[in-house]
Amino acid sequence: MDITERFRQVFGSDGDIREYFAPGRVNLIGEHTDYNGGHVFPCALTIGTYAAARKRDDRIIRFFSDNFPEAGILQTSLDDKEYRKELSWCNYPRGVIFAAAQAGYAVDSGMDILYFGTIPNSSGLSSSASIEVLTGFIIRDLFGFDFDGITNAKLGQTAENSFIGVNCGIMDQFAIAMGKKDHAIFLDTATLKYEYVPLDLTGARIVIMNTNKKRKLGDSKYNERRSECERALADIQKIRDIRTLGDLDEEGFLAVQDAIVDPVCRKRAKHAVFENRRTIRAAEALRDGNLSLFGQLMNESHISLRHDYEVTGKELDTLVTEAWQQDGVIGARMTGAGFGGCAVALVREQAVPAFTAKVGEAYLRKIGYDAAFYVAQTGDGPVRKS
Repeated sequence: MDITERFRQVFGSDGDIREYFAPGRVNLIGEHTDYNGGHVFPCALTIGTYAAARKRDDRIIRFFSDNFPEAGILQTSLDDKEYRKELSWCNYPRGVIFAAAQAGYAVDSGMDILYFGTIPNSSGLSSSASIEVLTGFIIRDLFGFDFDGITNAKLGQTAENSFIGVNCGIMDQFAIAMGKKDHAIFLDTATLKYEYVPLDLTGARIVIMNTNKKRKLGDSKYNERRSECERALADIQKIRDIRTLGDLDEEGFLAVQDAIVDPVCRKRAKHAVFENRRTIRAAEALRDGNLSLFGQLMNESHISLRHDYEVTGKELDTLVTEAWQQDGVIGARMTGAGFGGCAVALVREQAVPAFTAKVGEAYLRKIGYDAAFYVAQTGDGPVRKS
């Protein structure tokens, strides 16, 4: 698609029209740890969100998505700072503009922006975070703001937390804003200290498996899980001086787990602690070229997400269980928030065609509709393309 030409068709051809791109992301391991002060291990993808944009000489903002063309042009104003349900997906870029103004980067004129995403909606590959980071990148470029990728990630997280109402951590926005081709990002979400780890998969490929079950984080139990972890942390803090669940290792958790009054909250905290330690070990395994251990830790991650965090569900469990049974599979787990969305597998390259065929057949038989499969390519963070 020539996105600039499409922009001209929708908005007209006047003015300085610029093109941009921001990736999606997949998290290899470290799920529901980012808001618990733990580590995550995502990488940016080559699929993502494209945009064309130009400044206006008034305070009107017009949005158009080629993924939802039937919605037409959606219009708002810089002076309207309220969440508007009728503006649907536009609340994500609106939230970023709102967050930027709060942070001292006030957009002083309107814009026309056309978006086109190649990330399947509601897949768990962060289409919303991709739009957020892309919007931050656009306003930085159009208005000459001086902020870096980490600040851009924080703006996206603030948009989710304060404008959209989803109490997410920073992983998705950070992975997208700071992505680096052929690398994963080992990120300590408590300190934002990060390291690029080369993704040397030595003959293996990352295969993303999409359940095609639609979900919405704001309507899911995502916020409930965060609240349960916060209650567990508060109980532990009565007997132990820690700041986050990520401050504990496995032994430390077992020593204090009885302080957590609610057994459900205890399970949630156990996952957060043990998943964080798995992620640290997984990054070490990848640095050492130990794909077998990395795959084992992926498998353990899924089991914990299924049993202790309870965010998988029939569709994700079917994909992962079937994946585990295939030749050439190193490891597999759900990825993203859960409740639908995607799973991710490491598969020996020569086994990929048979893997997708067999897992797909089993999924259709057991679930009743098709899954989708993508052999992932890692990519860089956001860029201006013209």
